[in-house]
Amino acid sequence: MNFSTILRALGLAAFAAAVTAPVQADSFTSSASSAGSASSASISDSISDSFGSSSNSGEEKRVAAGEYRVINVAQAPTKPDATRMTLRATAPGATREFHLDVPNRALAARPVATGELVQVNERAYGYEFAHADTKRSFFLALQDDWYRELGSRKVTI
Repeated sequence: MNFSTILRALGLAAFAAAVTAPVQADSFTSSASSAGSASSASISDSISDSFGSSSNSGEEKRVAAGEYRVINVAQAPTKPDATRMTLRATAPGATREFHLDVPNRALAARPVATGELVQVNERAYGYEFAHADTKRSFFLALQDDWYRELGSRKVTI
């Protein structure tokens, strides 16, 4: 797992252009860090069950890939810059419901409203959340070890 693989997983196409063009390291680090933090967070900080416990505390709390209906949208408790969505599986007979806390910046281009459908895809790095109608990703919930690898580090050149 290297940094360029993670950036590709996050969909930061600008990475290739930034690497080939002469830029200051500080500005590249800043923009990569802010782009990653706007569209991703760790699973343990983003997903919780209906009772508020972390999703990574047991296999029974894993999110399944599939389509989910947004049944509630509200300010995330204790997270002033985040929106909490309550998602419910739409598959016949499915009862899975969970909360997803998303940074507001990740929803700036297109907010998600109650009643909308969200597509959840399981990926090697965690979960991808996308608008079901366009399949465009708006948020990635990364496995904690992947998320730790994204942390900003000062590089001396």
